[in-house]
Amino acid sequence: MPSVILERSRKKRLEQAHPWVFKNEIAKVEGEPEAGDLVSILNHQGRYLATGYYNPASQITVRVMSYEPLEVMDKSFFAQRFRNCLEHRERFVTGGNAYRLVYGEADFLPGLIVDRFGDVLVVQLLTLGMDRRREEIRDALVEVMGPVGIYERSDVPIRELEGLEQTKGPLYGDCPRHVVVTENGLQIKVDIVEGQKTGYFFDQRENRAAIAPLMRGWGARSGITLQEVAANPGDDGTTVLKPMNKSGKVVEFPFWDGAIVLECFSHTGSFTLNACKHGAKKVTCLDISEHAIESARDNVKLNGFEDRVEFVVDDAFQYLRNQVKGVEERTARAGGKGDTSKPLTAGGGRTFDVVILDPPAFAKTKNAVKGAIRGYKDINLHGMKLVNEGGYLVTASCSFHMRPELFLDTIKEAAADAGKILRLVDWRAAGKDHPQILGVEEGHYLKFAIFEVRSRTRL
Repeated sequence: MPSVILERSRKKRLEQAHPWVFKNEIAKVEGEPEAGDLVSILNHQGRYLATGYYNPASQITVRVMSYEPLEVMDKSFFAQRFRNCLEHRERFVTGGNAYRLVYGEADFLPGLIVDRFGDVLVVQLLTLGMDRRREEIRDALVEVMGPVGIYERSDVPIRELEGLEQTKGPLYGDCPRHVVVTENGLQIKVDIVEGQKTGYFFDQRENRAAIAPLMRGWGARSGITLQEVAANPGDDGTTVLKPMNKSGKVVEFPFWDGAIVLECFSHTGSFTLNACKHGAKKVTCLDISEHAIESARDNVKLNGFEDRVEFVVDDAFQYLRNQVKGVEERTARAGGKGDTSKPLTAGGGRTFDVVILDPPAFAKTKNAVKGAIRGYKDINLHGMKLVNEGGYLVTASCSFHMRPELFLDTIKEAAADAGKILRLVDWRAAGKDHPQILGVEEGHYLKFAIFEVRSRTRL
């Protein structure tokens, strides 16, 4: 087998379980490996370290597949790795038939993503080494998972860094465009053909469920309290607790104690669904994409939440600014500083008990970090201004280059500018079907936080 000899002066990342070998870490190549071939990885003294697949066209020239000698990546090899992946998911992911089955490097299969949507699998082949083994991967998945269909969604720009074209299409069996799966007890309709990435984002499963405590306990703010009333007029005095408003009338609306919620960057409306499941009174579901809102609308209808959700197709940055401007105009008028003879110009002014911000990655490269900081500060600054006193800001970042400390510092600066004090009540990463290898920082991309929002002037 050909060998890659590493530089003497390189960082010892490989010995610490990092599975990538960069071009500038290679001193020389022995033999004549073709792109995609397996090669032995040796240190500068010739000591064996690992086996990986080789692509001289990529800056990540070798990706580790095994820390023991490996002759071939055939169907049997992939089948065993897939069984290991399945065992992990069956242990840690419960209450649904959909999850990330294979998560690249974290499952010791760099360059390969497999998402399970019930009986249908969606595959992404991100590297040349995996692309060359498409048939072996397909056949091993059929053997281990027994799907009715496998669909490929390798239509991602990252393949071009490997010298590959973007591609998508069926690989096996029957692949319907839409599949319905269960997550957190909710029905989700997924578009595996035209949806983003593989059609759905599993990494926020546990985080979506984490908003449950935020959805109830708001009725008292509008003067609704539970009071004892006669169970039946004229009976023996038996009483029951019923919600009563300030006028002493029984409130019939079943979600009287629920939160008023705004979800921005909604995609398929997954946070909206979880909000409704746990008792939200009203949810505004917003995305700039018509296709995303149609997907969210289908999911809301599928779960019977239509009466509590409104849909908005708009740019989240602009929507948040408009609402904040409206709040500021109304506040000025209430304080006697605004001209009440003129109509409100902003057309917004809504506030919410819970604001949820789950944007796409703003920083896909190191060079984009400065712009990303501005973007994250902007949406969090305006988002927290729309949170009612003592309410909650739920915010996330899936940009790897936006490191956790930088993300928190950016939100802290936004809070200072907004005159808010934030109390961190929950901090999370990706879910259990997205494990992380210690030492592989690239796997630590998702940051998720829940903050209680208070105004400085009211403390």
